[in-house]
Amino acid sequence: GVNAVVDKDLTSALMAVEINADLLIISTQVEQVCLDFDKPGCRPLGQMTAAEARLFISQGHFERGSMLPKIEAALEFISGGGKRVIITSPDNLVGSVRENKGTHIVP
Repeated sequence: GVNAVVDKDLTSALMAVEINADLLIISTQVEQVCLDFDKPGCRPLGQMTAAEARLFISQGHFERGSMLPKIEAALEFISGGGKRVIITSPDNLVGSVRENKGTHIVP
């Protein structure tokens, strides 16, 4: 046997692409994705495009082992034909779908 780690966010994105899902919801500990997370100028994002997400990645806004895998999974889903990704906390799941809470990533 060989030890392996399966990234849950990327696996979810790949499965969602495989079944032709329109929407992928990634549950996490925070209500919204933020730029400058845990810093005085923290800026929550209600929506961003895939292009903006790529820019924010290149600027180093998302940390490995934290938000970066979720953003990368969102981009994989969008590039595979998905229409929307929502990243939010479990408490905001219903509100994210009905009231646009959380962070929405679109093509």
